[in-house]
Amino acid sequence: MNAAGSLPAWAALLTALCVLAGAGVTFIGSFGLLRLGNFYARVHAPTLGATFGMGSILVGSAFCFSMLETRPIVHEILIAVFVTLTTPVTLMLLARAALYRDRTEGSKDVPPAAAVEEVIPRQEG
Repeated sequence: MNAAGSLPAWAALLTALCVLAGAGVTFIGSFGLLRLGNFYARVHAPTLGATFGMGSILVGSAFCFSMLETRPIVHEILIAVFVTLTTPVTLMLLARAALYRDRTEGSKDVPPAAAVEEVIPRQEG
């Protein structure tokens, strides 16, 4: 019942390396979540870890199942596209919500909106 027995040893090794590399990158991103100092620094580590780790794990999965099925498997490509599109959007929404909250509470950690507009003026369009 287990189809992994028909996977060649070199393909299993390549799949294992991709999956282990992805798991390692994801672990480093999770460790960065605990280790970094404030919210704005913390939000980047898991985002990058999730994107790059997910990519490596999906490459390993696509390779493994393509070898087992003897045809290209594209489900992993769809997963990668959706995660790659939604992760940065989620990062931006969380960062903007936190920035808005910190500015309305008068936090000293973030510059006020007026100071940012002096450096980066709004473009009229």
